[in-house]
Amino acid sequence: MLTTASDIEVLTRFGRALADPIRCRILLTLRHAPAHPADLADALGISRTRLSNHLACLRDCGLVVTTPVGRRTRYELADERLGHALDDLRTAIVAVVADRTCPDAEEKGCC
Repeated sequence: MLTTASDIEVLTRFGRALADPIRCRILLTLRHAPAHPADLADALGISRTRLSNHLACLRDCGLVVTTPVGRRTRYELADERLGHALDDLRTAIVAVVADRTCPDAEEKGCC
């Protein structure tokens, strides 16, 4: 099977989303259940403004979607398979090299 430019772009987008610890925490939190931004900000201990920027990035990457609930907006993973993929990645990486760090860990970027 040949790898297409679309496959590479999708994985690159996913990698950029995971490149930031706050976005990782958001995705890992949303894998359990949808949440409202105020609840996410409180759970993660970050400001609502900072959270909003990260949610916008994840939304633009296509990893989370919003659902209006009355006057509030609820966020959830765009596809339940993302939660499984996050769990698989987390456990696979821990199993392979738990004692290593990424040389590019200081670089930040958004989707």
